[in-house]
Formats: sequence, structure tokens, C-alpha cells
Amino acid sequence: MGEVRTAALAESLARVEERIVAACAASGRDRDDVHLVVVTKFFPLEDVRRLIGLGVTEVGENKAQEAAAKLAGLDDDEREALTVHFVGQLQTNKARQVASWADVVHTVDRSRLVTALDRGAEQAGRDLDVLLQVDLDDHVDLADAPRSGRPRASGSRGGAPADGIPALADEVGRAAHLHLRGVMAVAPLSRSADDAGPSSTAAVAFAELARLADQVRSAHPRATMVSAGMSGDLEQAIAHGATHLRVGSAILGPRPAPR
Repeated sequence: MGEVRTAALAESLARVEERIVAACAASGRDRDDVHLVVVTKFFPLEDVRRLIGLGVTEVGENKAQEAAAKLAGLDDDEREALTVHFVGQLQTNKARQVASWADVVHTVDRSRLVTALDRGAEQAGRDLDVLLQVDLDDHVDLADAPRSGRPRASGSRGGAPADGIPALADEVGRAAHLHLRGVMAVAPLSRSADDAGPSSTAAVAFAELARLADQVRSAHPRATMVSAGMSGDLEQAIAHGATHLRVGSAILGPRPAPR
């Protein structure tokens, strides 16, 4: 059973790699400039080990307790081989725990979380790389409504409003134990089954994220990461400058029910 699962993961990784290579070529980008973060939330420790064996070096988790337990099961060499990204919405009361094991937190979106992560990193005796999550729902809705007549999508995918990002970036810049590395966003949910191409919901969102990334980088030159793109929209993300893709189901398959 283990060998069958490993073979299936290898095939899925190869298919995703083909998509990334093709998207980089179409956008005139170097493949080495795009990192693949395999999102392993809800999947067992055994799958993480299989991925390490297949050469995966970056994984993403979004449940603090689940991730901590999973990482505790890795031996020192396995843990050393991984960069672990926290990619889920983070409650302030979980910040201390996440700051003790995450290498990168993608979802910083408010001042209280900056303070909590900084304090947690200090208590853990380490520094922490962070990204600012941008809420692009309003931007896409406003850009799309006049030409489509479609209703606004309901429910934010999380993040700070775009006009609050520069101030939040400055706040992270002042934190003693946090390092601002860039920005992150989740494309708003599409409102059309045929929403694809350069004017798609994802493309409009990622174009705005690229603009904000440039703005943040002008004030914070080390903030070079752009975390965008998942299984269904990684091509659009690459076309708009994503440096880190967060891919789960296209590699690991449908997620098992949370335990």
C-alpha cells in the first residue's frame, strides 16, 4: 500500500511540475524562481515522509495543533530537510505555538497578530519570516461588477484590506523577531464556470497582488516573496509573478475529513 501511494504522489508531482514548467515558459520566467509548497494539511505524517523521499523541500500546514503533532513525529534530519509554511488563518491565541515551529507564516493580516507572533518568536528564541495576507475580494468585485453585472461574492478569503498593507508592513518591519518577506493572497471565489484567461477572477486578483508586492518591496527590499496560486490557478499566479505556489489537492488528492 505504501509503495502504491508513493508512486501516485510521484505521478502527481510530475504532472504539477509539467504545469509549472509550461507556465514559466509562457511567461518568460525562470523555473528556479518559482517554489512549490505542497500543502499537507489533513494528510498523515506518512505522506510528509513520502514527499520528502520524492525530493519535496517545502510543505504547508494550516492547523496549528495538527501541524505541531505532525512535525513532532519527524526525526531531526527529516525536519531539517523541510521549510514549513503556515498558510491558514491564524487566531491570535495560537500565534505563540505557531511561532515555535513554523519557518514562514503567510497569513499576517492585523496588528494584534504581529504583536503575538513577535512575542511568540521571542519566547521561542528564534526569528520568524512572515508574509502579509491581502484581501482581494473587494478589488475583484469592484473591477468586475461594471462589466459583468454579477453580484458580489460573499465571504472573504481572509487578509487585510489592500490600503492597509503599507502600514502593516511598516509595523512588521519594526518587530524585533519578525522578518517581512513579502505578500500572500487567495484568489476570490469565481462566480462563473468558464472564468479563465487573462481577465479571469484569479488573473485580476493576482495582477493587483503584484502591484501591492512592488509597493511593499519598494519600502522593504527584502520582501521579495509573492505567495499566490493553488491547484486550480497556478498558471495565472505564475503569469503575475508568484514566487511560491501552494498546491494541495493536485498532488495529494481529495483531502480526508478532518479528524
